Amino acid sequence: MHNPLRSEADAFRWVVIIGLGAVSVIALTLATRPVVGIIWAAALIGFGAGFGYRASRGSLPREVPVTKGGDGKFRLLVVANETVAGDALIEEIRRRCQGRSCEVVVVTPALAASRASHWTSDIDEAIELARQRMELSLIAIRGLGLKARGEIGDSDPAVAIEDALRLFPADEIVISTHPPERSRWLEQGVVEHARERIDLPVAHVVVDLAAERAVS
Repeated sequence: MHNPLRSEADAFRWVVIIGLGAVSVIALTLATRPVVGIIWAAALIGFGAGFGYRASRGSLPREVPVTKGGDGKFRLLVVANETVAGDALIEEIRRRCQGRSCEVVVVTPALAASRASHWTSDIDEAIELARQRMELSLIAIRGLGLKARGEIGDSDPAVAIEDALRLFPADEIVISTHPPERSRWLEQGVVEHARERIDLPVAHVVVDLAAERAVS
């Protein structure tokens, strides 16, 4: 069940709303049935005193991450192809999972090298190359002490994301691409499409593989 009291400010607003309603009921009851009205007034005073004590003790609910899985884990869906093993993406995963019980699923859409590629050999090669990159990414993620698994997704990244979310109750999505001048996904509006269609936070990470190789 969703708890509306996720902060002290929320709790205060609810108390004000409930209090105004209770005062109205008490006023009406006092006018018609005084004894019942006095009982209602005493109950309201007791509730207010108890709430104030809990607030002073710091026991009100705080803002906490709410996960879709319902078991306290933070689930991160990562979508990337050629940039899936990039240092910038691995660092983003580390940052988002830091201090959390985190589970990561990496989806790598298998894209043929050319938009006109339709031969079976091209598709098979694309899948194998995507799998190799994904495995390198999983090794790096697990090296951070995180639980991670991967899968090859549909060649359309939008479809790959939707397919993954049917089985994996993600809390956030990270999409990794090349820089804008070299990214087919950005040209196709993959990130914007995901943000418009999916009711989850969608982060975009730019991975410049050429720059990373130059540094290393």
